[in-house]
Amino acid sequence: MSGVTQNSTVLLNRLFTLKESSPLLLILDTIAQSSFYLVQEFVHNAPDNTNIIFVSFETIHKPKFANVFIEAYDIPLKKLVETLNTHYDPSKKNLVIIDSINYIATEYLSQFITTIMKPNLTVITTLHTSLPEADVNPQFNNYPTSHKLLSYIASSIFEIIPTFEDDEELENQLNKLNIVKNMNNAVFQINLINRRKSGRSLSYKFEINTLNHEYNFVLPTDPNENNQPMDSQSLLKGLTTFNLTTSDKQKLAKDQVELPYLDAQSFNSGGAIVYEFEKDDDYDEEDPYEDPF
Repeated sequence: MSGVTQNSTVLLNRLFTLKESSPLLLILDTIAQSSFYLVQEFVHNAPDNTNIIFVSFETIHKPKFANVFIEAYDIPLKKLVETLNTHYDPSKKNLVIIDSINYIATEYLSQFITTIMKPNLTVITTLHTSLPEADVNPQFNNYPTSHKLLSYIASSIFEIIPTFEDDEELENQLNKLNIVKNMNNAVFQINLINRRKSGRSLSYKFEINTLNHEYNFVLPTDPNENNQPMDSQSLLKGLTTFNLTTSDKQKLAKDQVELPYLDAQSFNSGGAIVYEFEKDDDYDEEDPYEDPF
């Protein structure tokens, strides 16, 4: 368990310092706990020479940490992309912070994200989960929601959890639009979901203290919960009109496939290299380092 704790904390620090290969970071916040403090934590840990571009749909004044401030509420999407490309600096680490992506229509989200992506650039965007989804154009009725779409394409997801003793009471009060005292604190919890290059998704839970910049790994109540991959079937379901899920019969057939490298484990003692020469192999018998055995 100590190894998991150490590795997860290292991963979180790499994400905060923009060292992890994670081009799209999605923050899911609520009316009880906004993404403000978490975004500040990214800014605090970002390298000093980072070119920070702040895209504002809700923020009135330019933050002190921003090198570029773009008021995007009244700008057409095409013009917004052109403006972002203008301020992109390929010689530096670029950080684009979007204070709320709820204002971009769902049918344009994937195009917008893929268009602004560039080498040496990381996008941090907040999705307010407490806001209802905007009405979708009738021709996109089968299109996934913004939440599902962004959760599918994001390389890392930060789900913010407010610190409150009675979660049921908190939910009841928020459903009545009553803002509970001591909400939106500098100390809160997050569920972090990180996708590796292999496609595997790992889930961790942390307590974040932005006052002293300390991050504590929260042990799961169920030992089997830790480090479990996300259910890709639920993400793929309803994403398109095509069937991307795998049936039980297909899963069984996949599990029964014999993988070639498993032959090396069939020996009684030790291990061995199993290799069969092909006609195109260039083998030099006089070279002592050519012998694969």
